[in-house]
Amino acid sequence: MRGNVSDDLIPLLKQVNAGLEQAKLSGAAFDPNVIRQNLENLSAYMIPGPEVAQIKDTFITVSEHKIATRIYHPNPEKSLPVLLHFHGGGHMCGSVNLYDPISRELAIATNAIVICIDYRLAPEHPYPAGLDDCQYLLENYQDLLKGYRFSEQLYIAGDSAGGAICTSLVINNIDNAAIKIDKQILIYPSVDYTMSCPSIVDNGQGFLLEADKIRWYFQQYFNLENIELNTSKATSALITAASPLLGEFDSRMPKTLVITAGCDPLRDEGALYAQKAKQAGVSVEHYQFDELIHAYMLLSKLVPEQYHQTYLHIQKFINAE
Repeated sequence: MRGNVSDDLIPLLKQVNAGLEQAKLSGAAFDPNVIRQNLENLSAYMIPGPEVAQIKDTFITVSEHKIATRIYHPNPEKSLPVLLHFHGGGHMCGSVNLYDPISRELAIATNAIVICIDYRLAPEHPYPAGLDDCQYLLENYQDLLKGYRFSEQLYIAGDSAGGAICTSLVINNIDNAAIKIDKQILIYPSVDYTMSCPSIVDNGQGFLLEADKIRWYFQQYFNLENIELNTSKATSALITAASPLLGEFDSRMPKTLVITAGCDPLRDEGALYAQKAKQAGVSVEHYQFDELIHAYMLLSKLVPEQYHQTYLHIQKFINAE
């Protein structure tokens, strides 16, 4: 391990690194079912979310697929903004259930109706299936809210791959007059599928999310198994076009909050996204927890102070004009 990681995370990292070494030796390190279960197992490290006045499970239908969604309404008596929540997990893992504590916290911190979606995952549903599901929700979320009171204010939020989804939706809808996203919240976002930033190397081993796993995630997502993302000419145009960091930044982008972790391989791309958005004339706030790692939001029992501080940053960002 390199970097000044929090002492509260070191026991877990030692345990994870030892298990990862064994998994690599046995050939089980890159099995989708194992990876998914390992992420779901992090629920044991998560602080249960707060009570929310109204929670409803429902679904949307996209291309004949029923996609589960969950609605969190913190105050049904009031007309509140809507926040679309896109979970992380490398486009391969994660679920509404795993992210339930975070959706609850977001509903309270933002005082908004949160809709979290179980978008389709790779490798069974490679790019752009999951993104298409989220685009459909963006265009049709009001249909899910019949009988609810809500305002025209719209926020989006996501961590890691969920941040990739947020930033992709922003770029893809910048000229769509029917879509107006007021604010986006990005937590250690994945925004560069070319893996070009220095922190991929600096923090690429020993901090839970490793560079070789990121590469494997992207190979599954783009259905490019056994192809090196950085060297293959056949894939470079696709992954460059799909990378929000490499897209065109525009002053019409929504107000943006970026939160990064200092010991995260994705640290630099999140910081660079904030910088490029600010240079384009977007209102941007960027905070970094130097001692934290990727996916710390799923380890809230280990770093409760920083976890709650994250929501204070979000609350302040949403409440600002």
